[in-house]
Amino acid sequence: MKKLLGPIVIIIGIIVVLGLILVPSYNRFVTSEENVDQAYSQIETQLQRRVDLIPNLVNTAKGYAKHEKEVFTNIADARSKLAGANGPEEQAAANDELSGALSRLLAITENYPELKADKQFTQLMDELAGTENRIAVARKDYNGEVASYNKQVQRFPGKLVASVFGFDKKEYFKAAAGAEQAPSVDFGDDE
Repeated sequence: MKKLLGPIVIIIGIIVVLGLILVPSYNRFVTSEENVDQAYSQIETQLQRRVDLIPNLVNTAKGYAKHEKEVFTNIADARSKLAGANGPEEQAAANDELSGALSRLLAITENYPELKADKQFTQLMDELAGTENRIAVARKDYNGEVASYNKQVQRFPGKLVASVFGFDKKEYFKAAAGAEQAPSVDFGDDE
């Protein structure tokens, strides 16, 4: 019995040491993953706010610019895509499409000085601009949390813990390809 006691104590000691190493590392991953999810929910909240503001903005503009139907249709389509998008990559692409459609709406307002002077339209534009800023901050915060999390997943000993417990790298919220270029606006009034 004494011969078995030594190996049993060693095995228990190894298990305790592994537990002391793995448990804090696992808990860091859980905390970090939760931070990523929380930051992502902030992006979703701001994108939803943006989606909710757009119909009011469009309806206000429609009263002044009745013949700009294509722009309003593009905004509605892009808004629907954003509302139905899943995951950071899909939401980023839909968000970029909606931004392009909104920029065309803003270009149209230049042709309607009375629309630019409309108090409701101006207030909605201010709210939309504030929301755009909140989206940018939320994206920055989310990407910062993703970077921190992904570093844990890739570094040793975190890489071992991540592979054992199924913690995978997270996706950054990136702009779609070509988003760095401003959309072109053509009013078809060239003669």
